[in-house]
Amino acid sequence: MRLRGSSSLASRASPALRNLPEEACNKKKLQRDTPSKAESKEFTDQGRSNNSEALSTGNPSPLNSQFRNPNSVSISKAPIPAKKRQDTIRPIDHQYISQILSRKDWFVLLNHEVKARRIILTAQFVASVLQNQENPLHPLKFYIWVSNIDPSFAKNQSIRGVLSNTLSRKGPVVLSVELLQDIRNSGCRVTEDLLCVLIGSWGRLGLAKYCAEVFAQISFLGLSPTTRLYNAVIDALVKANSLDLAYLKFQQMTADNCNPDRFTYNLLIHGVCRIGVVDEALRLVRQMEALGYSPNVFTYTILIDGFCNANRVDGAFRLLEMMIERNVYPSEATIRSLVHGVFRCVAPSKAFELLSRFVERQPVLAKSAYNTILHCLSNKSMAREAAIFLRNCGAKGYLPDSSIFNIVMTCLIKRLDLNETCELFSSLIGRGMKPGFSTYLALIEAAYRTGKSKEGNIFWDQMFKDGLVSDVFCYNMVIDCLCKANKMDRASETFRDMQHMGSAPNLVTYNTLISGHCKDGELDKVRELLVMLLEHGFKPDIFTFSSIIDGLCRVHQIGDAFECFIEMVEWGVTPNAVTYNILIRSLCVIGDVGRSMNLLKKMQANGISPDTFSFNALIQSFCRLNKVEKAENLFISMLKLGLHPDNYTYSVLIKALCQCGRLIEAKEMFHSMEVNGCVPDSYTCKLILETLVQLGHFEEARNLVKRCSKSGLSL
Repeated sequence: MRLRGSSSLASRASPALRNLPEEACNKKKLQRDTPSKAESKEFTDQGRSNNSEALSTGNPSPLNSQFRNPNSVSISKAPIPAKKRQDTIRPIDHQYISQILSRKDWFVLLNHEVKARRIILTAQFVASVLQNQENPLHPLKFYIWVSNIDPSFAKNQSIRGVLSNTLSRKGPVVLSVELLQDIRNSGCRVTEDLLCVLIGSWGRLGLAKYCAEVFAQISFLGLSPTTRLYNAVIDALVKANSLDLAYLKFQQMTADNCNPDRFTYNLLIHGVCRIGVVDEALRLVRQMEALGYSPNVFTYTILIDGFCNANRVDGAFRLLEMMIERNVYPSEATIRSLVHGVFRCVAPSKAFELLSRFVERQPVLAKSAYNTILHCLSNKSMAREAAIFLRNCGAKGYLPDSSIFNIVMTCLIKRLDLNETCELFSSLIGRGMKPGFSTYLALIEAAYRTGKSKEGNIFWDQMFKDGLVSDVFCYNMVIDCLCKANKMDRASETFRDMQHMGSAPNLVTYNTLISGHCKDGELDKVRELLVMLLEHGFKPDIFTFSSIIDGLCRVHQIGDAFECFIEMVEWGVTPNAVTYNILIRSLCVIGDVGRSMNLLKKMQANGISPDTFSFNALIQSFCRLNKVEKAENLFISMLKLGLHPDNYTYSVLIKALCQCGRLIEAKEMFHSMEVNGCVPDSYTCKLILETLVQLGHFEEARNLVKRCSKSGLSL
């Protein structure tokens, strides 16, 4: 089949189709410049210009219509009508606010904006401003000003969290003399709320010494030590990995008439548990209980994590049982700490055994516990154990969340017998489980791949019955699944169905079908799809051309493949490594190695870097022709280009070296293969085993047999 001439892609494209990209672009441009949007853009730009002008002159500016004065005037509680809100709300000009905050009279200017009722203070507005300042001093100053306008913002946990994250990310902010003077000149001061936030940011940045130094001088800030401030410092020191300093501050609390509370002890317990010193953690718990503070869920969660860090898994289980006995119900974090800790400390099989026994002993357990265990089993590729656990928990009425179910099913499909997987899948659906599209598709692919078309068709019908295939993206994945399973008739039928259902195919749809038909050798259908592709206004891309070139090479129409290669350049599509590899491989198959080498050189001359596959076909061809030295030269060229040979590269060379009697070099190549992370197959191992025997290296041969047996390779 020739794609030039009457069947040429170029000849099929009418002038209108050739000009389609320009027309589409002009249409988009026309839509962008509609009067309403153009006027809106002009209004925004004018507003920004006015903001900048007001900043330079000191005149008021329309900064944001959401911002109003909660200090000199009351904050409006009346709801704003939806239409008026749409007309007045405009994006926050963070740059303008930043310019204000960089001036010496920042406090006065912000007050002026509020008094003019041009902005409305909301928690969302404040958080946005704090998050979008580049200079870390600016969010600090803005928070001080907002706290002075309305103290409720200073108590807002989300706002304080945003400020802490911003200062940690863009800080540190140090309390310099200039900054403190600036704050005082504005009539404000560093409050306890603000100092706690600052101390927290210093701790996250590892500034333990600075935390301690500032805390020692808080009297100069007009503050006195409190339990809350001590807790903030101890928390920061623990996060900064300065546990000794944290203990020192803990011991100083009583001298400042500050009594440690449960939070204080939890912080210290967390610190020692992080490094696995659980005996000290237990001592702190006893001390805490003596003061009348019972361990809470956070205390137990920290202890369980600590015991796992110390590889004392049995102690972690006892703690969990103890907290349940004391009517302290474990949280999701508690269960996650235990499950992940157990898998971290012991072998996966042992972890499964311990957790299964624990679950059996508990009459009632949170759903999150089952979810976490199944998640860990799936991540460890323990399909058999995941299936057993899922059945046992199902007997207790457990039904996994859809996300966990999808993760588990992906593991089962890859690692478990498909019949057992299908049986488990069907039983869960019968109990009301609703699988997602990706789970259905993975199961269908596995069924078709293993020749179980009947089961695949059942899941296929159920997937469509549940309405999971509803857009072009889903249809594309379904068609791709069918093409990979070589079910091209059904793929074509699905292609027609999607159009009947109102989902218009896109370029990916056409490329998927073209690739499938090319691999099947059905070039007449490829030509039909090309005509449809062009008629619908799509332009063939690299995937389209590469698939067609591959299809032509598969039916041994190499000449037409090269003509298509030339034509793709005429269409402005640059060939990539995949395109060149297809042609190089095809030329090698017909024995035209010289032309393949020229194509490799042309590929490099055109600035396209060859990959491992580019060299593999040539290396194999030279080995078949008994030109092993040329194959070795190509191997060396690969290494110089920074490419990593794969199993195929090594196996071909080892076989060739063995066949020409270069046994020592074959053995060295085998060792190089293992060092570079490539796992030899049974055929390569057998070749090397025979080589070692011929060389009289019997000890190495025995060791190789042992390694192969352990890896499950039969020799």
